[in-house]
Amino acid sequence: MRPQRRVSTVRASIQLSPPMALAQTQSSGPHEIQFPLADFQLDLDASPALSSQDVMNSSAVVNIEDLRVLAQRRLPKPVFDYLDGGAEAECTLAENCRVFRDVLFRPRSAVAVGDCDLKTRVLGQELSFPAILAPVGYSRLMHPEGEVAAARAAGEAGTAYILSTISAHKLENVKAGSSGPVFYQLYLLGGREAAEGSIDRARRAGLSALVITVDTPVAGMRERDPRNGMKELLGSSWLAKIPYLPEILAHPGWLSSFLRDGGMPKLENVVIPGKGTMELLDVGAALASATVTWKDLRWIRELWPGPIAVKGLLTADDARRAVDEGASAVVVSNHGGRQLDSVFPTLRALPEVVAAVGGQIEVLMDGGIRRGADIVKALCLGARAVLVGRAYAYGLAAGGQAGVARALQILRSDVERTLRLLGCPSVAALDTSYIEVPQAWSIQGANQTSSTLPSRADR
Repeated sequence: MRPQRRVSTVRASIQLSPPMALAQTQSSGPHEIQFPLADFQLDLDASPALSSQDVMNSSAVVNIEDLRVLAQRRLPKPVFDYLDGGAEAECTLAENCRVFRDVLFRPRSAVAVGDCDLKTRVLGQELSFPAILAPVGYSRLMHPEGEVAAARAAGEAGTAYILSTISAHKLENVKAGSSGPVFYQLYLLGGREAAEGSIDRARRAGLSALVITVDTPVAGMRERDPRNGMKELLGSSWLAKIPYLPEILAHPGWLSSFLRDGGMPKLENVVIPGKGTMELLDVGAALASATVTWKDLRWIRELWPGPIAVKGLLTADDARRAVDEGASAVVVSNHGGRQLDSVFPTLRALPEVVAAVGGQIEVLMDGGIRRGADIVKALCLGARAVLVGRAYAYGLAAGGQAGVARALQILRSDVERTLRLLGCPSVAALDTSYIEVPQAWSIQGANQTSSTLPSRADR
């Protein structure tokens, strides 16, 4: 006999003074907006996400877009739009995905390909295939297990996970939960002393590399967030949250898991001396006082003995500067279209950066990856591997660890199938001879990119 589910009915009539009315209160008396009396049923035993069987169902979840649909169904709009949205008009967000259509494959026919070798090596770590899970902030809002679930799925898939500074699970627990390599993405939130503490903890916990994000002198204008009240929902004022509560209450499964997880978490990996763990907050304000400069890389290098990747570069000049400052790798990235709008999509910027570093350090790329074919195109243009963010975060939001595992399974199968159809035996053998790029992309004329890029054997 099934246990009876606990259902709580909340009846609320909400009265608010609109901003204009508040300004007029002293002279003309109070003005009120009254939301209609409404019943909200909160299923306290609702599943926190879809079941593993639902998410891993190969007929229901065929591609990453299917996971996106499931994530949108489960998450409240403010949380989903934080994950899904971009800066300003979202031109770069859209172009990051669309630009892959400009690159066409040139397959080898009548080629018998046996077992495809998908392995690669990044920052001293061997990976089972060339995709790493990118740092995604606020992951615990998407699913209670958040960063731990994602790292565990990455480890089981034989690849690496990058833990964001804006994370709510302790880095020690994330590392312990993964059987694979874990890197730490560093913001200077809380100041230098807090960052030094995080770096020391990451070193002692056995994290393999630092990934320093350098494209956030301020947060981009992500227009969906203020419309959805993201700042108010993360803040401490209950009055400010009231206009946005109906949308939250309309997603009882997410809400019940959020409440059972303890509500709004803290940033467990940002400990400010004398103040303690930083609250989960409007990160835009915090980033404005946490800009990373090239000078900062020098003192970080003194603290961190392992490899360092510099993330957020789009130009040859910055790539060469990263080489000069001792970086082990660069990540060609526009922050997933979330910072400065109307910059080059990352696939378009990739050849310039690859040519600039000339094989001296590794080049990674993120942005717009939704299919294994996208990964293959990036590798053909010189990337050692790619970082995937939204692709796995949709899976995390839809079904926790099972959703992340399904996303990685889809991408890995896509990569292997694409290699077979290209007649290519391994990711190491990919180069520009397998693709055709638009003339405008080439550094030295029509499809001459191959003459400016080092061979994969040299990278």
